[in-house]
Amino acid sequence: MGRIRLRRPRGAAELVAAAVVALAVLVLVARTAATAVGTLKAAWPALLALALLTGAVAAWRIRQATTMRRREKERLATLRITLAEFDTMDDRRFEYALRDLLVRDGWPARRVGGGGDQAADVIGDHPQRGRIVVQAKHTRVGGKVGSMVMYAVKGTAGPVHKADHAVVVTNGAFTRDAMAWGDRHGVHWIDREKLRRWAEDGAALHELLGLSARSRPSRFRRAA
Repeated sequence: MGRIRLRRPRGAAELVAAAVVALAVLVLVARTAATAVGTLKAAWPALLALALLTGAVAAWRIRQATTMRRREKERLATLRITLAEFDTMDDRRFEYALRDLLVRDGWPARRVGGGGDQAADVIGDHPQRGRIVVQAKHTRVGGKVGSMVMYAVKGTAGPVHKADHAVVVTNGAFTRDAMAWGDRHGVHWIDREKLRRWAEDGAALHELLGLSARSRPSRFRRAA
């Protein structure tokens, strides 16, 4: 049988040593807490200012987002035109409709189409994105716009109209050559599908065409 060992009671010296260690720990904790409290007391004005600033920035961002959503809703509610409505228009009404869509999207615009318009039916000026020239081509459903229109717009957009952007808009379609030539030479085109997205779905023109804010002279102005 194994021997049973009895635990020897701690001596007085050991108990005193343990008590001293415990007391030292308590003193250290108390000093640390006091230091932390003192630091907080000294820093609370700055912390309060930081908290207020953070809250103000968050509130400002929420307000800005709310305002942008409200303005976007108002913009879309201002004007929407269906493809069926475009198809019933004549050339003049088509040009005025495109002018109204430009105004809806923040481009103060005017109709200039008519005799001697030099490949510009509508001109709009945006405070950040510059001047845009629009050539309107209203056709029967299924009609196609060819490359000659692209040539004409490219030739007058900069030299005559001092434009930063040029676009040809139709309620029909474009030939493959016309689209390819426009893409190569910076003449944007809006066919029936893009027109639906712009006028009926409410896509903003600069998003539809990928027009960024003006940061350098346009190719049309340089060409002038």
